[in-house]
Amino acid sequence: MSNIDVTVRSVIDELACLTVSLSSLGDDDDLYDLGMSSHASVNVMLGLEDAFEVEFPDELLRMDTFRSVSAIRSALLALGVQEVQS
Repeated sequence: MSNIDVTVRSVIDELACLTVSLSSLGDDDDLYDLGMSSHASVNVMLGLEDAFEVEFPDELLRMDTFRSVSAIRSALLALGVQEVQS
């Protein structure tokens, strides 16, 4: 698992208020279908900005950006966050 995935999953676990355990969460599972509210998605976004020291630009401030672990990873890579395999 990459460092991005570990950190993203940690932020999701802390802030997304999902109805499933983190261990059962797949990379492409829809976080909104699993209980994340729009309010929680804002908290996840802010948590990700803190964790990765980035700011999501306006064009990425949409539901699809935060829909899944893989969507979040793609957005972070587009922002220049470096992926390291552990």
